[in-house]
Amino acid sequence: MDLSGIISVSGMGGLFKVLTQTRNGLMIESLLDGKKQPVFSSHKISALEDISIYGMQDDIPLKEVFKAIKGSETTSFPEPKDSDARFIEAFAKMLPNYDADRVYVSDMKKVLNWFQLLESKGMLEATEESNAEATETNAKAADKTKTAAKLKPRESAKTSAPKASTKGMTKTTTVRKTGA
Repeated sequence: MDLSGIISVSGMGGLFKVLTQTRNGLMIESLLDGKKQPVFSSHKISALEDISIYGMQDDIPLKEVFKAIKGSETTSFPEPKDSDARFIEAFAKMLPNYDADRVYVSDMKKVLNWFQLLESKGMLEATEESNAEATETNAKAADKTKTAAKLKPRESAKTSAPKASTKGMTKTTTVRKTGA
């Protein structure tokens, strides 16, 4: 389950996939209808991988919340027009360790809506490829660390950038303008 590149934009319903970064913001694609549109830096943008739900001890990352919802035996979700009590009951069954005082019903509706949208698009599947890529990336990082450790101190000094010298330079001053 990879939530990187999936964002929520305040004032716009649904979730969006980041296509590219522009000079003034981002170019995004709606997961609901596939429309592409720009989002500017003045919009409030939240990445799903940075969102978490209040828990009894610690905050629960959204990825873990989605895993808990997927692993729960609840197969039907409350409809958007259902009562608040129905949402609270369903959310408590799916995620029993959430903080009921600080998680509002609107948050529950939003999380369940996002889950259903991502599930319908097949974006919540834990793929073997992503696990293999993560393992490969970790192996490359370990190889770089080993290579850096093998360098002799003299060799590492040669590869570092030369230090700038201020010897022989004169200090220049500028005339400050005052109000008088």
